Amino acid sequence: MNHSTKRILAVNGGSSSIKFAIFEAGDSLNLVLAGAIERIGFSNAAITVKTALSAASSAHPVVAPDHAAAVGVFVDWIETSNSADALEAVGHRVLQGGPTFYKPQLVTADMIAEMRKLSPFDPDHLPEELELIEAFRLRFPKLPQIACFDTAFHHDMPRVAKLIAIPRRYETQGIRRYGFHGLSYAFLLEELGRLAGAKASNGRVILAHLGNGVSLAAVKDGKPVDTSMSFTPASGVPMGTRSGDLDPGLAAYFSATDNMSPADFNRMVNSQSGLLGISETSSDMRDLLEHEAQDVRAAEAVAVFCYQIKKCIGAFAAAIGGVDTLVFAGGVGENAPVVRTRICEDLAFLGIELDERRNGTNADVISSPSSRCTVRVIHTDEELMIAKTVNQILAIEQNKEN
Repeated sequence: MNHSTKRILAVNGGSSSIKFAIFEAGDSLNLVLAGAIERIGFSNAAITVKTALSAASSAHPVVAPDHAAAVGVFVDWIETSNSADALEAVGHRVLQGGPTFYKPQLVTADMIAEMRKLSPFDPDHLPEELELIEAFRLRFPKLPQIACFDTAFHHDMPRVAKLIAIPRRYETQGIRRYGFHGLSYAFLLEELGRLAGAKASNGRVILAHLGNGVSLAAVKDGKPVDTSMSFTPASGVPMGTRSGDLDPGLAAYFSATDNMSPADFNRMVNSQSGLLGISETSSDMRDLLEHEAQDVRAAEAVAVFCYQIKKCIGAFAAAIGGVDTLVFAGGVGENAPVVRTRICEDLAFLGIELDERRNGTNADVISSPSSRCTVRVIHTDEELMIAKTVNQILAIEQNKEN
């Protein structure tokens, strides 16, 4: 393996998987390989790797009963795969930056200490993300690491979109709407500009990241205006296992009737709700579409999903004065034509009309020629966005030294 060119490792860590990609860093970023440790916590956990030069991928069983074990497997693999010597830096997707961190930056000991204080903001993700960062610091102490915050994209939303209508004193504790999927949105907006030009990316844009996690963002003049997720990723529209927005009174109701603790409530809205909760069978849209004709629960889960996203598009169109471009991304957004069709039904009043032939083939542009709004399908790439961000930070740091 030729390591004459330095490389950047992009890490996108979650509770059930750790995705990663390695890029050659130069004038442009070239993908070397991509992979993931999946099914963490299950007996069939495996690490899958695919090189850029091969259409085939290799999968190897690993012992990963929990996230800590998976981190150990991942760092071991990096060290023994002949990739470590060529690495120039590691970039990490960090879900929550709180009020303190709203720009990507080099990881330091002081920064880690501050981020630990933010753990109550995101107890389901931040400790695990810090675990990954600390593992690399321990194994590769001289390797620069850059934290790329998912909340950063939304930092400059108008104040009216950030405030939560609870007593004002909580705002001083950092309680506000943050929004997530920011790395995906930054990539999609940049890619929209590349594909359709600056006029499109600076227009009235609604971005729909539809995967297991789901959110939407409204952008105008190239700037964030609103987003569906709020203080936590459990808010907004229904997702694979997350409820989306709820009546706050449910917490007190379940406490009184089911003796449900805050921890149990948090578990329910994050892991037992959404598509899984309504269908009682699966959080995977593919399963639900396959069974909706025979199972009313599956049909209702799909219907609620599409209805709530349709409502959100309408609300965001009101916030930005119309919509010029609607972008679908994420596993569902990129690969489920029937879901896109149902979401866009009855949105002709916003100028949204699909060409069903193009939609059925997941074409780049799926709107009809007569549609006033251009509807696009864009493959999102959070790992590439992490690598781009790392490249930029490294260039800034190098300029400082010079």
